[in-house]
Amino acid sequence: MNSIDLMVAEHKYILRMLKVVRNASFNILKGMEINYDDFAKMIDFIRNYADAHHHGKEEKFLFQEMLNNLGEIGKNLISHGMLVEHDQGRLYIRDLELALERVKSGDEESKLDVIANGVGYANLLARHIGKEDDVVYTFAAKKLSPEVLEHVNELSAEFENEANNNGIQEKYFNLLVELEGKYI
Repeated sequence: MNSIDLMVAEHKYILRMLKVVRNASFNILKGMEINYDDFAKMIDFIRNYADAHHHGKEEKFLFQEMLNNLGEIGKNLISHGMLVEHDQGRLYIRDLELALERVKSGDEESKLDVIANGVGYANLLARHIGKEDDVVYTFAAKKLSPEVLEHVNELSAEFENEANNNGIQEKYFNLLVELEGKYI
């Protein structure tokens, strides 16, 4: 599987987790108690699978080659689009974590911030994934040379193999299934 196909496949897992986050946030709106352990697992998945693993491959390999090889269009698409949204997502997750801590410490009003940041992240990333699947990856596949794409594939394969040796994919797939069992 080439790196772009792999990233599209990973998006399917991330989208499934976004449904978990939305449903867990909706439960708070309905007055249910916050399961802090489950939110910690959601944040772990987002930070270590969606961000470090998936965005890691995008940022280090594919996006870097787009910046290096596609001129101003590549720069605008990546630097002023995709990377900005990655950073916005990280901010939502940091603010979600801080809001959870405030609620845990007795600040009931911060439940609103938990919901806002959980749903905000889910909405941002769902739109972001749509742009990547429909525009960014297609553009990269058409405009990058076969040699550059092969280089991205090789780097991604090495990255993926190391992650597999460390059990990353299995750990986070199992975590996703566990949380879906509770929230979907």
